[in-house]
Amino acid sequence: MNIITTTKGLEKACDDLLQNPYMAVDTEFMRETVYWPQLCLIQAAGGPTEVIIDPLADGLDLEPFWELMADERIIKVFHAARQDLEIFFHRGGDSLIPHPMFDSQVAAMALGLGDSIAYDALVKALLKRPIDKGPRFTDWSRRPLSDAQLEYAMADVTHLRDLYPIMQERLEKKGRAEWLAEEMKILTNPETYRLDPEESWRRMKLRKNSPKWLAALRAAAAWRETEAQTRDMPRQRVMKDDAIYEIAGVAPTTPEQLTGLRAVPKGFERSSPARRLFEKMSAALAAPESYAPAYEKSAPPPQGTGPTVELLKVLLKFVAEDAGVAPRLIATVPDLEKIASGDDEDVAAMTGWRREVFGEPARRLKRGELSLTLKDGKVCVTEVKV
Repeated sequence: MNIITTTKGLEKACDDLLQNPYMAVDTEFMRETVYWPQLCLIQAAGGPTEVIIDPLADGLDLEPFWELMADERIIKVFHAARQDLEIFFHRGGDSLIPHPMFDSQVAAMALGLGDSIAYDALVKALLKRPIDKGPRFTDWSRRPLSDAQLEYAMADVTHLRDLYPIMQERLEKKGRAEWLAEEMKILTNPETYRLDPEESWRRMKLRKNSPKWLAALRAAAAWRETEAQTRDMPRQRVMKDDAIYEIAGVAPTTPEQLTGLRAVPKGFERSSPARRLFEKMSAALAAPESYAPAYEKSAPPPQGTGPTVELLKVLLKFVAEDAGVAPRLIATVPDLEKIASGDDEDVAAMTGWRREVFGEPARRLKRGELSLTLKDGKVCVTEVKV
């Protein structure tokens, strides 16, 4: 097994990998005690080249690997890539998002192999190979790693390397290679991975709608996210959600206002982080109406659209089964509700390949041009003759 611990060795490995049209990539990381995931291993396999890169090795410069990720001459194959790409993005920004890219989990949905299929299930389904799950809960930051742990990590990309040509061929035969390309545009968009503290309020439930409360919640959430990022600590270790809600209710700008809150740790009001919270809160409350996030309480679907939504669910299931694709990849229940109410301009199911497969049939069903019938116990979609 080729374990890369030097920059020179990494340069050679990247040159070897680049000789192939595609390569499989995976990472092992730890994030339980940190905000930014700690990259512990990188596994890569392309053609006969199989390597494990140790990012924790003294003196190892990962620049050759980042250059390889940006090289458009080779396709980078991942499974459930979002967390891997998040790590890459936060190591170096837009330039470190791999392109071109193939995600086998998304491809599996396009091939009708299930919603968010697990890697071991995909390997078993297409390659008929079992995967040893034993070392799954390894502390990847510890050194040395055992042979069993390294073999487990390496298998994540050797199987993936073998899966790619099979899945790509099936996508092309079904005419769905472009479907995957559309999904990869979203997955490789840098905006997917930006973590702006000012937007962290979106993780919270908006329990009230007054400008002052909303401004205070946004300020408290932004303060916590900034503290977590700066101190490289999980946000819940900085302050629990319950405490953020309590802080929003009080909107404190002085230590006295924090005293006695049940979810706020005793003595916190005298700390340096508390002073930064007071500064953030004071700035927010100077103009709460302009700082408060827009309160958009999701309205229930218009009265009378419930049966239409149910019909659209049946149509979605029929279309998905007929196309051999996971329903969740085509449309969500909120999508169906918007289509039923006629407010579907920004619905993903009305764009790209989804529109052809489901969006237009859904509109035709609403207009009465299609009907859903039962024949021999099975749902059928038929044209309505006028």
